[in-house]
Amino acid sequence: MSVEGRLREIVGEAHLLVDRDVVASYESDWTGRFRAKAGCVVRPADTGEVAAVVAVCRQEGVQICVQGGNTGLVGGSVPVDGAVVLSTKRLDEIGEVDPLSAQVTVGAGATLSAVQAVVRKLGLDVGVDFAARESCTVGGMTSTNAGGERVLRYGTMRAQIAGVEAVMPDGSVVTRLAGLPKDNTGFDLVSLLAGAEGTLGVLTRLRLRLVPLLLGRAVALVAVGSTRDAVDLVVAARSLPSLEAAELFYADGLDLVCGHTGLPMPFTEQHPAYVLLECADRLDPDDDLLGALESAGEVVLDATVATDARGRHALWAYRESHTESINANGVPVKLDVAVPIGELPALVDALPGVVEAAAPGARLVLFGHVNEGNLHVNVLGALDHDEVVTEAVLKLVSSYGGSISAEHGVGRHKRDYLGLSRSREEIAVMRSIKSALDPQGLLNPGVLL
Repeated sequence: MSVEGRLREIVGEAHLLVDRDVVASYESDWTGRFRAKAGCVVRPADTGEVAAVVAVCRQEGVQICVQGGNTGLVGGSVPVDGAVVLSTKRLDEIGEVDPLSAQVTVGAGATLSAVQAVVRKLGLDVGVDFAARESCTVGGMTSTNAGGERVLRYGTMRAQIAGVEAVMPDGSVVTRLAGLPKDNTGFDLVSLLAGAEGTLGVLTRLRLRLVPLLLGRAVALVAVGSTRDAVDLVVAARSLPSLEAAELFYADGLDLVCGHTGLPMPFTEQHPAYVLLECADRLDPDDDLLGALESAGEVVLDATVATDARGRHALWAYRESHTESINANGVPVKLDVAVPIGELPALVDALPGVVEAAAPGARLVLFGHVNEGNLHVNVLGALDHDEVVTEAVLKLVSSYGGSISAEHGVGRHKRDYLGLSRSREEIAVMRSIKSALDPQGLLNPGVLL
């Protein structure tokens, strides 16, 4: 029997996709920047079917690309030519919430928004959040150790994971879902699989640590004169226990957003940079936020504060609409980087010259998460210079002691630049682990390493 025939027996006729028009939607990332040809798409319904699929592919020597919501930006979920795409979308079960431990077990294919909707009914929340919440999956978030807007308070996705279930490259199943807060029995497999970008195992279920749902919220959009002022503002605001988010964008990005969405300009006068701060607590934290703005003094050029849901959403739209507004103007070269927060102003000042030298006439749009020194670099009109721009930007980031990937992973796009952020010895250890667990190179070949 053919590979496709064996896979069809496992998942059923409806969930083995071979029609080229249907398969095409799995062969490109959502920006259209990375593409390849898959052999077929298989959509297992549970861990048992995933294990059976992996076992067949191992026996037949067929490589597997694991794909969740396919919202990645570094080519990590796009298949190498001829690979089987293993979609986790049907692994979307959300288990019963345990209020005593404040944990819940969910399928890797559950979307972030679906999990949020369930746990918020019980006064709990997920510690990670970002604009792609409607389509990104919990498994994909874990595989890339996603960050987003709340890292300042709750940490990255790895900090939210209390347990995993995964199918290993040999088809065996590792299940560790007890969620014990203290368990020092050997290697931490949970942390190892989180951030491995699907190269060491196929995540099927995750045990999530939940955080309290804080209904008292206040959001401030603050105009500042420079990146340095933005850093100083956020460092001062960190004294607030309720501070949950600190986002940064610039005048050119705001112009792009308002032009695309029709949103009005937030202030009568345009300013060089903008910081969006959100505080959250059980009671309204608006007095604390206003006090922090007053104490910041001359750093604040203008500000507007919202405490009601509609007003907060309106202010967040200026930040969260950046990605769609950029994409509406073309396919960008997108790079997600981080430097020590003290180096962020210097990086922002240096980027325009570096990008112009690499891709003359290209349009640079920046936004990011101030507290983590995390910048999202978007370069429009530079696809013909993709590799030149990528190399120039990543080398610049490395010169400031930064990371070539803050939260989107390495994927295939940044694989050749891993040495800018990791030592030769570290990479050798990574290769040893990959070789030990996946000697055939079955899972996500070419990703990360």
